[in-house]
Amino acid sequence: MFVEINGNRLAVEVLGRDDAPVLIAHHGAPGLGSRAEPRASFGRLSDTYRVVVFDARGSGESEGNGTFSHEQWAADIDGLRQWIGAERIIMAGGSYGGFMSMEYAIRYPERVRALVLRDTSPDNSHEKLARDNAFASARVKIDVEKFNRIFDGRIRDNEDLRDCWREILPLYDFTYDPAVVEERVATTLYRYEAHNYAFTVNMPRYDLKPALPQVTCPTLITVGRTDWITPVACSETIARLVPNSRLVIFEKSGHSPQIEEAEAWTRTVREFLAEVA
Repeated sequence: MFVEINGNRLAVEVLGRDDAPVLIAHHGAPGLGSRAEPRASFGRLSDTYRVVVFDARGSGESEGNGTFSHEQWAADIDGLRQWIGAERIIMAGGSYGGFMSMEYAIRYPERVRALVLRDTSPDNSHEKLARDNAFASARVKIDVEKFNRIFDGRIRDNEDLRDCWREILPLYDFTYDPAVVEERVATTLYRYEAHNYAFTVNMPRYDLKPALPQVTCPTLITVGRTDWITPVACSETIARLVPNSRLVIFEKSGHSPQIEEAEAWTRTVREFLAEVA
């Protein structure tokens, strides 16, 4: 379905029964991500929770009116909370969706009953770590020019975004499978404007570390041991700064333990939420 939130139509799906606690899950990779990612992972919890997944403004099938700032994306999350009729929510997200989950918990603390983060970072320091990891990888030889353009937000159009995305995708999984990479390239919805804005405007000033000690809701942080783009050290920093948090590392996962160790990851999230929310 499409729902108008803050003057922009968002593609939204709601899973689970009407009277269940609401969990809003935010996808990663603006301009590359979509609701398909959180639907596949957090959707498993829809037997217990009312799970809301959506394409963020400028991504997937949603409209791209206005700005793609963190302030606007966080306001859209709160608009969804109001639309679904929840006083408080469980906020969840992985990768860039983790950035936005933390942003929401900081900007709207009274609305968050629990926070679930996956493979994310509290600031932009992960970009240097990711570059070092990418060029040290023995898995594939990275095209430096394409890598720099996708990380610097200098993508020319959607076809260019597809080519640059294909360049870095082999780095993500614990086990490299070229067929899986090509399937992801083929099924991704490309929106280069949101990607460029995120990496040229949002990321240079992204640093939530000073505000993270103010996050008082119970927080679960999960990360894959070989995550190249938001390495374990980033999650350790979040865990150190958020007072009521716990960190779980998945030893046989890269950037996606929700896929690579799906059963263990889902059980970890279920047990955490059953305890705190």
